Amino acid sequence: MTNTKIQRASPQPRTVLVMLLLVYIFNFVDRQILAILAAQIQADLNLSDGEMGLLGGLAFALLYSTLAVPLAALADRTSRSWVIAGSLVVWSAFTALCGLAQGFWHIFLARVGVGVGEAGGVAPSYALIGDYFPTERRAWALSIYSLGIPIGSAVGVMAGGYIAATVDWRIAFFVVGLAGVALAPLFKLLVRDKPRKVSKGTPNATPSSSLKDTARLLARKPSFCLLSFGAASSSMLGYGIAFWLPSLLQRTFKLDLIETSQFFGALLLLGGVAGVLGGGWLGDRLGSRDKAYYAFLPSAAFVAGIPLFAAGILSSNALPAFFLFLIPQALAYVWLGPVLSAIQHLVQPAERATASALFLLINNLIGLGGGIYALGALSDALMPIYQDEALRYSMLYSLSLYGVAALLMMLAGPFLRRDWVEDHQLVG
Repeated sequence: MTNTKIQRASPQPRTVLVMLLLVYIFNFVDRQILAILAAQIQADLNLSDGEMGLLGGLAFALLYSTLAVPLAALADRTSRSWVIAGSLVVWSAFTALCGLAQGFWHIFLARVGVGVGEAGGVAPSYALIGDYFPTERRAWALSIYSLGIPIGSAVGVMAGGYIAATVDWRIAFFVVGLAGVALAPLFKLLVRDKPRKVSKGTPNATPSSSLKDTARLLARKPSFCLLSFGAASSSMLGYGIAFWLPSLLQRTFKLDLIETSQFFGALLLLGGVAGVLGGGWLGDRLGSRDKAYYAFLPSAAFVAGIPLFAAGILSSNALPAFFLFLIPQALAYVWLGPVLSAIQHLVQPAERATASALFLLINNLIGLGGGIYALGALSDALMPIYQDEALRYSMLYSLSLYGVAALLMMLAGPFLRRDWVEDHQLVG
């Protein structure tokens, strides 16, 4: 009698992508909700701009960035879907705990917990998308996944602002945190890992390559370093503006909480969705002709965004400011699809989560960990000169970071042609 092992069919790529997107939306709801609630939290817990910058940046980014690497290595060697599901439960539970905070250190430690949980979510998701989608569709698929950033941010801003204005800021944390915990079982039911292939002719081309081997391989590829530090420079400004713009709208434009959440939520949603999708579509089209365009396209977007962001920051009226911010807000997201796709092609499939985590380590530790705090601390330093306008000028001076990002991306382009690993090198 012959024993047969019945295996469940692999889920459809679209199903996997939709579920990963849904989890990523919760990821950014839990991150961005702190920004819209900042003024209420500051007033209730008596916190300075510098302390809020630590909560939004370093408290979250410190372990989020560093733990992402070992958790991604674990996902590469075990199950990417299980690591994502477990991470969703952890970060959502700690988001709910933020609602119990009674002082700076209470909420600081809760935000650290959110960072610990979210450390295991993004890099394994990038790797799963790399497994399920071919090269010619990968930037587009990664851009669809990256819609979680503007959609999640917009939902966090709008829902958090409404709940805080009508009930209490603590209830907002409870609602979004517990909703994330409830999503985890459905995700694990619908998403499973796909058998991975090995790349021919690539250094360390074994499914069990160590974290050290992967890091050494990437360190020999200039494109990885230039893309990572270019993205980190842009993220310092991007995360800084995303966190502090609601406070600027309330301080300078005198908008109330509901008006601020509507203004900022619409800005994130309209600009973010257009930028993410446009970047993914253009990245695949231009990159199919020349791999360097996966870096050249983000470089051009950063250069174009500088004067437009400056005009929005210096505006004195909310309505024209919205339209002045809308285009650069879209340009700020263009890099996601092309750069994330390029990172997937610098290693073999079995190392994709680890490579993504090493990229995120640089991007988030510098961009998220440093950007929000830097803008808040600069605002504190400029207070004696600009008084209530200090935050406005802190954001304006920080636009120089986009110039650095554009230069590094431009330098990365030629190296991508050499460092790229084509999918036709893969064997089953």
